[in-house]
Amino acid sequence: MENFTPVLRFVASSDLHANREHPSRVEYFRKGLDLMYKYAEGCDYKNLDAVIINGDFADGGSDEQMQDVKDAFDDCLKPETKWILTMASHEFFCEGGEAAALEKFGRIFGVPCDNHNVINGFHFISVTTTNGCRFNDEKRAWIKAELDKAVADDPFKPVFFFQHPHIQGTVYGNVYWGEDEITDILMNYPQIIDFSGHSHAPVNDPRSIHQQHFTSVGTGSFKYFELDEFDKIYGTVPPNEPEAAQFVLVEADEKGRVLLRPYDVLTESFFGYEWLVETPWEPDNFTYTDARYNTSVKPYFADDAKIEVKVEGSDATVEFTQAKIDEDRVNDYKVTVRRKSDNAIVRQLCFWSKYYVKNMPETAGYKIESLPDGEYVLSVTARGFWNNKSANSLTAEFRI
Repeated sequence: MENFTPVLRFVASSDLHANREHPSRVEYFRKGLDLMYKYAEGCDYKNLDAVIINGDFADGGSDEQMQDVKDAFDDCLKPETKWILTMASHEFFCEGGEAAALEKFGRIFGVPCDNHNVINGFHFISVTTTNGCRFNDEKRAWIKAELDKAVADDPFKPVFFFQHPHIQGTVYGNVYWGEDEITDILMNYPQIIDFSGHSHAPVNDPRSIHQQHFTSVGTGSFKYFELDEFDKIYGTVPPNEPEAAQFVLVEADEKGRVLLRPYDVLTESFFGYEWLVETPWEPDNFTYTDARYNTSVKPYFADDAKIEVKVEGSDATVEFTQAKIDEDRVNDYKVTVRRKSDNAIVRQLCFWSKYYVKNMPETAGYKIESLPDGEYVLSVTARGFWNNKSANSLTAEFRI
């Protein structure tokens, strides 16, 4: 971005789920760190100042899983790079539960589980939950005290805040995986940029940044994707996808502006767009608000888009050219099957476009099973992230 010179750069990630039965997760994390150092070397500002894993870094909270993360830090990070960790539900899955996880964390990492760091003049406050992903009175008091210290230092500067679960009513993924026990505290500090995980929601979903009382950002996953919509034919976890390996690269300049760029380790590339928070301390200037739902931008099927239905027995498999959109990506498709004789609907289903994969496939489709004998008309409508439905649809006729 022009006229943006960083004085701070860090990686915000979560849900590494280190597990030796699935070594690719830590391998991708190590690879991501190497790629960020290479990216920094090509910039005028060449530092990677911090790396954060925001909870569920260990799949089951075992000693070996925690040690694998510590080894990754020791092997991959340069001396000038600070690492920050929080814990949550998956670290507590170990034998002995939360108490044992806290002991292991202190022994292996040698730091408290709640921390307030100052890096290049910017405050980083990270808090570990308790009782799974909850915040008790002691945690609430600590959070408020540390935020007061940060804001007293400079109220016109972003404060980077980290906890594992999303805050209810903020970023994508919060409906199923959010908590509301510290909302009343955080909303008094608009300069907060809050980073959270837990949901495994894609970092490239535009709803993974949200502003209302403060700024919230989702930090992705290294395990699998889960999406916060409940109308899909296969539930919230899309099938047959490669492992996720995403995080957010964050930069701040001397004016306190913050630039966030979603990154995909699998393709070694940024997603091609970025979010700029100009004045984190001033809600009147927020741009990533719920007002984004009021958009006139709609998906559309190009003139040369194709659709085909292949019939095998009582099953019909539809495949079609993905729709286009001038902003973001297409979120999902609604398929409707009507009986040709009377136009009655016999089947409706919805599935994602695979927008969370950096290199989206050019076509999408689904197998519709067990249709009764008859003649049908199938239509496909595309939908964006803001409930913006395509103006045109693709249609095809077929017979069972």
